[in-house]
Amino acid sequence: MRKYYLDNIRWMTVILVVVYHVIYMYNAEGILGGVGQITNLQVQYYDLYQYVVYPWFMPILFIVSGICSRLYLKRHTDKEFVRSRTRKLLVPSTIGLFVFQFIQGYISMAISDAFDTMTAVPALIKYLIMAVSGIGVLWYIQILWVFSMFLVLVRKIEKGRLDAVCEKAGLPALLLMTFLLWGAAQILNTPVIVVYRFGFYGLLFLLGYFVFSHDRVVDVLKKYFVPLLIAACALCVAFCVRYFGENFADAPVNRSLLYVAFSWITCLAIFGGMAKYGDFETAFTRWMGWHSFGLYVFHYLGISAVALYFGKTGMLPAPITYLLSLIAGFAAGYLLNAIISRLPFFRWAVLGIRKGKENVQG
Repeated sequence: MRKYYLDNIRWMTVILVVVYHVIYMYNAEGILGGVGQITNLQVQYYDLYQYVVYPWFMPILFIVSGICSRLYLKRHTDKEFVRSRTRKLLVPSTIGLFVFQFIQGYISMAISDAFDTMTAVPALIKYLIMAVSGIGVLWYIQILWVFSMFLVLVRKIEKGRLDAVCEKAGLPALLLMTFLLWGAAQILNTPVIVVYRFGFYGLLFLLGYFVFSHDRVVDVLKKYFVPLLIAACALCVAFCVRYFGENFADAPVNRSLLYVAFSWITCLAIFGGMAKYGDFETAFTRWMGWHSFGLYVFHYLGISAVALYFGKTGMLPAPITYLLSLIAGFAAGYLLNAIISRLPFFRWAVLGIRKGKENVQG
């Protein structure tokens, strides 16, 4: 039976990611990567949104990916899993860069004025740099492919022994995993490009596969949803009060115990709440689930295009620029997905779609 709450968690989280990237693009906290502040406000208090969602929205996507990997491997072989994940994850984040995402690279480089120092660089080299710069939000599926390949190896080694232990995890064990994740947050972090956190995100993916995929564990989270939600809200307030104004995406903030605790407890609360109240499907949720991957892949192109031509130039008032960026994020996500998913070669290279449409949980 399909677990509809996983689909609902995924598309709802992608919506939050789109909104986050609009706020992030014009943030006033000095988080690099966007245009930066375009208002005259001394403090942009709505920037708090970033602090509220950033610590947990990517962790929850990695957990969901781990669960879905488990569901897929129940019905398919390791070889089929490797083939499927390579097509769905690796192809769009490598070949797709040179086929389409170099456009994102161009816009991102233009926002940062990178071309001003590249007047003597040959066109071919510029194109290659644009392609690499077009990774953008695809970092998620890049490292997800790495985790998926690692999972195949782990399965061959553990042969179900670890799985049997994890199925018995109760609330105390789940809470104590906070410290395990805190340790993972300290290791395998790449310099400069801070989103590549192989230790932290890798463990979350494995916990999705080995822990959250068990109905007994999910039942525990459903039972304690209310206290977990209260704890998550308290940690959210503490995190925002402590770190607002600092770079939440880099060390030392993203390696602090408070960051990890807020992230993990919020994930526990969301899974408990969604499994209890969000395990349903309607025509709307089905449509949103079908199109969530395309929205994720393409939304940033729309946001950054508006940022380049309107935000960076100051052509429009800040509120209109924010609104236009939000509209462009959803428009680009859904329209480009509708177009490219219908083009034979491009749907494979950019979206990892082999034939027609796919909506397999896992």
